[in-house]
Amino acid sequence: MRAMLLREITLLKDNPKPLSLEDIAEPKLDEGEVLIRVTRCGVCHTELDEIEGRTPPPRLPVVLGHQVVGIIERSADFSRRTTTTPTKVVTTGQRVGVAWIASACGKCHHCLAGNENLCAEFKATGRDVDGGYAEYMKVRAEFVHPIPDAFSDSEAAPLLCAGAIGYRSLRLSNIQDGQNLGLMGFGGSNHLVLKMARHKFPNAKIFVFSRNPAEREFALSLGATWAGAIDQSPLEGLDAVIDTTPVWGPVNEALKVLSPGGRLVVNAIRKEESDKEVLSRLDYPSQLWMEKEIKSVANVTRADVREFLQLAAEAGIKPEFQEYELKDANIALLELKQGKIRGAKVLTIGD
Repeated sequence: MRAMLLREITLLKDNPKPLSLEDIAEPKLDEGEVLIRVTRCGVCHTELDEIEGRTPPPRLPVVLGHQVVGIIERSADFSRRTTTTPTKVVTTGQRVGVAWIASACGKCHHCLAGNENLCAEFKATGRDVDGGYAEYMKVRAEFVHPIPDAFSDSEAAPLLCAGAIGYRSLRLSNIQDGQNLGLMGFGGSNHLVLKMARHKFPNAKIFVFSRNPAEREFALSLGATWAGAIDQSPLEGLDAVIDTTPVWGPVNEALKVLSPGGRLVVNAIRKEESDKEVLSRLDYPSQLWMEKEIKSVANVTRADVREFLQLAAEAGIKPEFQEYELKDANIALLELKQGKIRGAKVLTIGD
């Protein structure tokens, strides 16, 4: 089968083609796994971090990609059930998705409490196991997600990561209808958060902060109340802020505009080391006092993915996206690195 393979950690400025298109063996199924013929795979900022060595190191060589849509070709025998989530019945020919969570132990206190995203044995799709930048992939059957008929394959792919992690972030923000929500950064995830928030909290005001004027215009076109630069301050305080940027500066700026008792949710797998001294300039009386909170988001659970897909189908939430052929994955990644973003990027692999 064809796959885009990452063989070494590298910087895109030195190597703009970090992935190589290769013919590799089709995956062999173990007990409880299904083989998926991939039709689409979303391209995510996390893949840039994997390539450039800013995440826990991936298994090399590895097939990246954790926003996967495809068709079940066949399955191995499967009888196991987890304590937290009963095994879904999967059938040959079924259209399913695979998200960042590839597996968890199912036995630890985190898994038993429904927080499998915090499991010490958490395995990530496209990092710890091969992902969807390929014609086929395998995954444990209980970690696939049926795709609602409301979505095309290309529409569904970004929902599996950007949408699901955005859903978890919005839930953790504790925002209520009628309150003010801030979004720091406006890429693949936060543009879906805006759509979610407008559906779930129709009386909430949404304030978008972005360094990119085109993204600010995009936010206003989707119904944002206000859009400005990262260091601009709206006239109203914010009850919650969701930060999706990879740098520390927006954390500092978000705390300045957060109201007493407000919560900052950091939805990022990492922050840049080069600018962490920004936090040393944090002013406790004005930025942290008055019971302000900072909470990080780590991974997603299966429940996050399935609940969000249902919500998105009911609300008609669909992502903006651009399509690229599998062989052009390096182009999509480089454009992502350069900030050439309007919605999400999706690889087309099959029909």
